[in-house]
Amino acid sequence: MSDGSAQTMFAADQASQGLGITLLEAGGGAAKLRMTVTGAMVNGHGIAHGGYLFLFADTAFACACNSHGPVTVASGADISFVRSAEEGDDLVAVAEERTRYGRSGIYDVSILRDGEVIAEFRGRSRTVRGMEESP
Repeated sequence: MSDGSAQTMFAADQASQGLGITLLEAGGGAAKLRMTVTGAMVNGHGIAHGGYLFLFADTAFACACNSHGPVTVASGADISFVRSAEEGDDLVAVAEERTRYGRSGIYDVSILRDGEVIAEFRGRSRTVRGMEESP
C-alpha cells in the first residue's frame, strides 16, 4: 500500500521526524505510523503530553489524506484522550479515510499501545487548488 505522495511529504516533515515518528505504510487514503514516547514528551503529571499525541495523530492524518496525490491540508481536527501513555511506550497511529467529497475529506486516526486505544482523532481535510505534490 504505497503510492509515494505521502512518503514524499513525510520525508520533508522535519517536525515529525525530529520526534522519531516513522512512517510504516501509506496509500489509498490510509496510513500507519510509529512513535515512542520519550522523556521530553512527558508532562508534569508524568504522562505523555496531549500535544504530542495530537501531533502524532495529525501526522498520520496528513499521510493518509496526502496519499492520493494532490496537496491536502487540515481544515480542522479534534481528539479524545482515552488512556494515558507513559515514557517508553511504543505507540502506533492507524489512519483511515472515512469519506472524500469534492475537495474535502474526513479521516479517523486511532492511537494504539499494544492494540489498546490511547486516543481517537478525527480530521477534516481540504485539497489545495493549484498545488502539486509536496517537494
